[in-house]
Amino acid sequence: MAAIALVLAFVIKTFFVQAFYIPSGSMENTLRLGDRVLVDKLTPWFGSTPSRGDVVVFRDPGDWLANEPTPHAGVVQKALSAVGLMPSADEKDLIKRVIAVGGDTVRCTAGSPVSVNGVALNEPYLYPGATPCDNDPVGTVTVPKGKLWVMGDHRDNSEDSRFHQLTAAGDGFVPQENVIGRAFVVAWPVSHWATLPEPDTFNQPQLRAQSASDAPAAESPALLGVASAVPLTFWLRRRRTAVTASPAATAAVAPQGRE
Repeated sequence: MAAIALVLAFVIKTFFVQAFYIPSGSMENTLRLGDRVLVDKLTPWFGSTPSRGDVVVFRDPGDWLANEPTPHAGVVQKALSAVGLMPSADEKDLIKRVIAVGGDTVRCTAGSPVSVNGVALNEPYLYPGATPCDNDPVGTVTVPKGKLWVMGDHRDNSEDSRFHQLTAAGDGFVPQENVIGRAFVVAWPVSHWATLPEPDTFNQPQLRAQSASDAPAAESPALLGVASAVPLTFWLRRRRTAVTASPAATAAVAPQGRE
């Protein structure tokens, strides 16, 4: 039975749903330090691409986490990572909200709301008191095809596309192929349980009309079956190893098993 449970956990983690731990405050108050989110890894297999407004987990697109410490991997972590129950010690991912997709034009200036394709966004998910772009204004940016423009909900505490657009480390864009999946629910703690739907501001007809590439996300009926297996995944993953979160608030996100 133990072997079957290990195989099941490996399959679920690899192809369906994975739990991730939030180790920084750059997505507050949507996601708080210590939250566990469930990430849908299945729909990209059906050709779905991230949409504006999605909260996504993605692999570091290029030294975004260069200053983050790499935890030491113990014997237990090495063994569990071999079967997919825990990530390797050098695995580093991030979580942000998709603001714009390939072909979109983003305007991000101090004292003004963020606009996409000339349409101003109403962003009720922003951290209370945070400004849309005041701390890292980048002006007007066009997102290349196949790339994403991502931002944290706690804008004053997030080293996101804006920050990396303004540094020599990269261009601030995230390749679509770096996306691991879409976070669709805060699963833990119970007191903070919530779904993570696409905010209404991204459904404005004027915004949608600007991009002929928009397409509905592929719905995966398999996720319904996976839901019944999620408690097992959490049970198998509840023993976690600790890692120190950097105060830089780069929004690194750790698969459950790493903090």
